[in-house]
Amino acid sequence: MTIVRYHFKRLHFVQGLLKMKKWYGGLLIMALGMMLLFLYNVKGIQPQKQSAKQSAYNFFHNHTPGDSINGSSNLPVNSSEVELKRVTTPAKRPHLVHVAGLDDLYDMKNLSKEETNSVLIWDSLRSLLSRSDALAETAQGVKEASVAWKELLSIVEKDKASKINKMDGPENQNCPFSVTSPGKAVPDSGITLDLPCGLVVDSSITLIGIPNNRSFQIDLAGLEQEGEPNPPIILHYNVSLPGENMTEEPYIVQNTWTSDLGWGKEERCPARGSANIQEVDGLVLCNIQAVRSNNKGNANVDQPASDIPSNISSESVHRTANFPFAEGNPFTSTLWVGSEGFHMTVNGRHETSFAYREKLEPWLVSSIKVAGSLSLLSILAKGLPVTEDNDIVVDIENLKAPSIARKRLALLIGVFSTGNNFERRMALRRSWMQYEAVHSGEVAVRFFIGLHKNNRVNFELWTEAQAYGDIQLMPFVDYYSLISLKTIAICIMGTKIIPSKYIMKTDDDAFVRIDEVLSSLKGKPSEGLLYGLISSKSSPQRDEGSKWYISEEEWPHDTYPPWAHGPGYVISRDIAKFIVHAHQERKLKLFKLEDVAMGIWIEQFKNDGKEVHYENDERFYNAGCESNYVIAHYQSPRMVLCLWEKLQKEHQPVCCE
Repeated sequence: MTIVRYHFKRLHFVQGLLKMKKWYGGLLIMALGMMLLFLYNVKGIQPQKQSAKQSAYNFFHNHTPGDSINGSSNLPVNSSEVELKRVTTPAKRPHLVHVAGLDDLYDMKNLSKEETNSVLIWDSLRSLLSRSDALAETAQGVKEASVAWKELLSIVEKDKASKINKMDGPENQNCPFSVTSPGKAVPDSGITLDLPCGLVVDSSITLIGIPNNRSFQIDLAGLEQEGEPNPPIILHYNVSLPGENMTEEPYIVQNTWTSDLGWGKEERCPARGSANIQEVDGLVLCNIQAVRSNNKGNANVDQPASDIPSNISSESVHRTANFPFAEGNPFTSTLWVGSEGFHMTVNGRHETSFAYREKLEPWLVSSIKVAGSLSLLSILAKGLPVTEDNDIVVDIENLKAPSIARKRLALLIGVFSTGNNFERRMALRRSWMQYEAVHSGEVAVRFFIGLHKNNRVNFELWTEAQAYGDIQLMPFVDYYSLISLKTIAICIMGTKIIPSKYIMKTDDDAFVRIDEVLSSLKGKPSEGLLYGLISSKSSPQRDEGSKWYISEEEWPHDTYPPWAHGPGYVISRDIAKFIVHAHQERKLKLFKLEDVAMGIWIEQFKNDGKEVHYENDERFYNAGCESNYVIAHYQSPRMVLCLWEKLQKEHQPVCCE
């Protein structure tokens, strides 16, 4: 009642003010009075509003790492999911930094519009290459690519001028299928044989020689880089023969060397005390070890006991007897390139294997050097990467990428390839890229290839890109540790440049049954889809010598989230858009294993509240071929063409071997 009387008196006072001659002054006083009255009512009558409680789920999904937690939660929280969220999102948003050579890569003033069709992704990748948390080899890959790009543009200009003037141009320097060197005694400086366009899987180098006394070396060297006194050694193969009267044991040492890291971890054969027999491409690292264990107890094979010095063990004698090289004995050795490493056979028997190391892959090899005490009878390198002369390719029009008329395709297939894998790409163009779905424009296929450090390879690659229209060059050198950038590039292509309902990634040594992929997708979700051979429980490789080594800093957890094996998998458009946008905003962490990276990014997509459908298909073979395959992996160009021929004739997915 008191409050009502108070309000009435206030109202009477206001009415009196309105009668004032100076009414505008009264109006001001009235406004102030009404404001005081309003504040009094709000403060005095309404209850104080309590702060809303916040769940742990909302905190981890809506807050930045610097925000604090208020309130409590009744919602259950998956601790592993929360922890994964913290890892996949950078703790601090990366910033952009200057990268040496990056500006030079965007110099395209002399290129025509048609020529720039092979670099459509570059603008969208620039911020990725400038990230402060970029992948470890990004700076080197960009710097070396900038040098290669400037040299390529110079060669392209010379080629244009030579055609105008009808002169011989750089196009006449094609990559040869084989090179050879005549035999002669190896001088102190060694013998070097150039490999003009590097090596590819199934390339081989055969040496015939006679060891003279103590040791000799075989080195596969890369190209010399500006500012570095010596080129990297992709493989160092050192053979040490037994000493006089077998007082020293023979051995083979394999290793690598780079100017920044020096010598790597030495791998010796025979490897003493190693119970764990590792394999590369299914072959043991050291065959002598197996021979020794199989013949244990037969110590005096091929040598009378009276000829063995008393201080030499029987095991040592046996090892020497089985050693593949001996003074004065001719040998034929073949060093061949596998999918996972180099392999050496001597006189028809497998002796050693050596897994590729990071940044030291066969496509980087530019020469072989033989040095030491050896009479070399011959060297023959064959199966080298070679291009087809586009001017005489009979079916070139049928092999070109069809024009795209649709606004949205059913499927974009991005194929990982390396610059000098010319034969593999031609095999795909003549096989599964001939499906009607590709010719009709329902499906598009594009190769994603980093620049090479070899000028001749880059020019051949450029010529191929202009001829077939299905190559997208990348603005970095094609190091294995940078391939997840290609994955992002495929997502960019499938969402911005060639919009597609689904995006697929595969390799240039895989055979893809496009018809079966399209048929299978019809019964699967169009959103939140990861389709392929799913790995639901896998652990990081902690062996520092492995190509797939992942440090605790890169991934501190014991297991990865679900991911699909790299030879072939499909994602839906919404996932691809999320990956592109989140990387542009620098909200996703870069990870060097591209197939695992996709799984990590999809887990982040799921953590943002989206539903994910993991569709496993055992017919996506990640190694080899089985009947009724959808994808067959590790297929040579010959096998790819064979699989296509069988499909055309037998109309069944039957393997060739």
